Formats: sequence, C-alpha cells, structure tokens
Amino acid sequence: MEGTPAPAGPETTTRRLPATRHYPGVLRFPVVRQLIRFSGVGVICTAASLGIYALLRPWLGAQLANAVALVLTSLLNTALNRRLTFKIAGQQRRTRDHLNGLVVIGVALVITGSSLGVLHWFNPHATVGDELVATTLSGFLATAVRFSMLRHWIFRRARHR
Repeated sequence: MEGTPAPAGPETTTRRLPATRHYPGVLRFPVVRQLIRFSGVGVICTAASLGIYALLRPWLGAQLANAVALVLTSLLNTALNRRLTFKIAGQQRRTRDHLNGLVVIGVALVITGSSLGVLHWFNPHATVGDELVATTLSGFLATAVRFSMLRHWIFRRARHR
C-alpha cells in the first residue's frame, strides 16, 4: 500500500547520534574546549595548592608542604575536572576516578618534588619565593602530564564532550 511506512526492522532502523552543538573555529574540537575548561580548574587548584604550601612551608619543610598541598587539592582537582572539564556527572565510577586521580597527583608530586630537589641542590639557601617559582614552573609540566593522563586514561569515556 502506497504511503504506508515500511515495518521497522533491523534493515530499516537508523541509528541516531546524540545531538551536538556546533562550535565555531577551533572550538569545534573537543580537546580545545576541554583544555580551556581544564585551565580554569587548574587556576583554582594551583592557587589553592600554592596557598596551602606557603602556609605549611615554615612548619613542614619544602617537600612535605608540597606533598600535603598537592594531596589536599587532588580531590578538588579530580572532582572539578570530572564535572567541568569532561562533563561527567553522576556517581558511576566516581570512587575509581578519584583513586586514579591520586595516581595522577602522585606523578605531579614526583615532577614538582624533583624540581624542589634540583633547586635545593643548586641553591641550598633557596627562599620560599624561589621554591614557589620552582614548583609553579614544574607545575606547568605536571599540568600537561595530568591533562594527558586524565583525557586518555581516567576520563577516556568522555574524550569527545
């Protein structure tokens, strides 16, 4: 019969992709949007980490203050990146994501801790300001590594958001 739709079967069913926004220019690439959001999260977490470091440094020493600051801000960092950068909401795999986030922070700790070790090897009388500069500069490398690990390992299920 003319005008009658064909029966829905496997051969006639079309797969619909989720609706997506159309972004202009380089924003059409998910990695660019993620990098922008990741940078915003990074500014917040870096400021918190540096503040904690500066507060704890007189009592704990450079390495321990750095470690405490990074660990304290790691949960905040993972939670913000999970929700804002990679657009993952809900409880599914949250605990696993946070545990994996601790591994990522461990890598960052090795990078920034190494920079402090090198600084103190070259300048045993480095000031807190010198240490903050060293951890900030090495933090840029740690940030690049962190983004790569988050995007390709922990949150790979959301790489295209």
